[in-house]
Amino acid sequence: MKNGFRQSMAWLHTWTGLLVGWLLLLIFMAGTASYYREEISRWMRPELPRSTVSADDAAARAIAFLQHKAPQAESWNVTLPDARNPAMRMFWRNPESMVKPPAEGEKRRRRGGGRFGDATVDPTTGKEVTARETRGGDFFYRLHFDLHYIPVVWARYLVGFCAMFMLVAIITGVITHKKIFKDFFTFRPQKGLRSWLDFHNVSAVMALPYHAMITYTGIVTLMFMYLPWGVSSAYPKDEDAFFSEAFARMADIESPGQGSAVALPIQQLMDSARKHWNGADVAGFTLYRPGAANAVIDLHQRDGKRLSVDTPSLRFNAVNGELIEASPTAGGATVTRGVMYGLHLARFADWGLRALFFLSGLIGCLMVASGVVLWAVKERPKHAKSGKTGFGLRLVDALNIGAVAGLPIAFAAYFWGNRLLPVQLADRSDAEINVFFYAWAASLLAAFIWPKRLMWAWQLYVGAAMFALIPAINALTTHAHLGVTLLQGDWVLAGFDLVMLAFGAVLAYCGLRMQRWQPALSAAEKKRRQQAAVAAEASA
Repeated sequence: MKNGFRQSMAWLHTWTGLLVGWLLLLIFMAGTASYYREEISRWMRPELPRSTVSADDAAARAIAFLQHKAPQAESWNVTLPDARNPAMRMFWRNPESMVKPPAEGEKRRRRGGGRFGDATVDPTTGKEVTARETRGGDFFYRLHFDLHYIPVVWARYLVGFCAMFMLVAIITGVITHKKIFKDFFTFRPQKGLRSWLDFHNVSAVMALPYHAMITYTGIVTLMFMYLPWGVSSAYPKDEDAFFSEAFARMADIESPGQGSAVALPIQQLMDSARKHWNGADVAGFTLYRPGAANAVIDLHQRDGKRLSVDTPSLRFNAVNGELIEASPTAGGATVTRGVMYGLHLARFADWGLRALFFLSGLIGCLMVASGVVLWAVKERPKHAKSGKTGFGLRLVDALNIGAVAGLPIAFAAYFWGNRLLPVQLADRSDAEINVFFYAWAASLLAAFIWPKRLMWAWQLYVGAAMFALIPAINALTTHAHLGVTLLQGDWVLAGFDLVMLAFGAVLAYCGLRMQRWQPALSAAEKKRRQQAAVAAEASA
């Protein structure tokens, strides 16, 4: 312990934040971008059409497409279009007997050539859309808890470790600041260390409830991975049974199809589901054993305004329309877990609330970034007395530049890769991700070579230029640019380009401030200069 309890909490706050701060910044930035994963995915696939057809018409065209594309499949899974995702995404599972092993030296085809197939379909025409291969916004979603290039299990343990450190940093930060509400309104510019501390305090207090919620619920989402012993003890032979019971799931369909029969029109089945749900809409469906006399269909309710991520489902006999089963009523613990998960994902949020979540996430990024920079600012005067910069400070300076200024370059490079890589490039989605990490690695390398203040300004300027040029590159490579999307009122695509311009402007401003910034004089330096001035005046 230090001199007192608060001093001990301040020490713990500093080191829990610093040790994982740079990885936390990546997690926060990727998670914040994930609030608009659907919009990002749509921008990164400009070939996808806009659609305003009803869910019933879209479902009918999906059935017709699958009857032609995968008539012998064991199951069809269809996600219907909505306001954020205008295209239909569908998957099917082929019988094992239809799967041909790849020839020697040949890779199994990823679409339609193996056990599973998938397609993206225009709900207006019912025809498959040929769009560029990309992970879109799903890359950021997976990145913020699976990272990349390392095994998923280890990545999630690492992310959970960082989240626990973040939670400790939040709690100790609250304990440390006696005047937490006053700190919300206090910012003193041009005061050196005091200004950095004020900025860190303001960014932390401004969205404190969000920071605590998003960190805690992030840990809860993977609680069965971090604490599996209870499930293993209660269900030693069949852990899947626990998840089926705990999460109120319907039993899987395992038996094969028998006979043949014509299923009821999908619109009739959807109407039955809406009536059962008191008007709630259908998000998608899974049809098992299509074309068989014992075909069944699961209809899934759209999220709507539900806080919980767990949505109800209904299972009907697809031939006679009889309701076979409804998803069981969840218990209190399951509902609590579903609400925690739902708060973390924010699928319930409308455009205004989603924007508030996004802004709170950006403030969280600023809080983490200012925290790691603050440590370096506090340590630099100690090293200045000795006349040389120690290895620890140099390492932190390089990591700060490479993470705080370099990560925006990587994000912008990912979007550049989507527009500039050849559309027919093999493994194109992986190539886009590689562009992200190549750009980040280049920023880190430059920071380690020359971790100086001017490197901050250069990297911020590079990030600003890359973000600002995204709309221009979009206009040169696609027909979905601002000149078209603004006139059509397509605010998803237009909004993306405008936000990129805004990010570019903010980074340019930060680069300018960093270029012109001069560290404030310490009290000792001010006193020394005053004494020198007095002595010079006396001698004159």
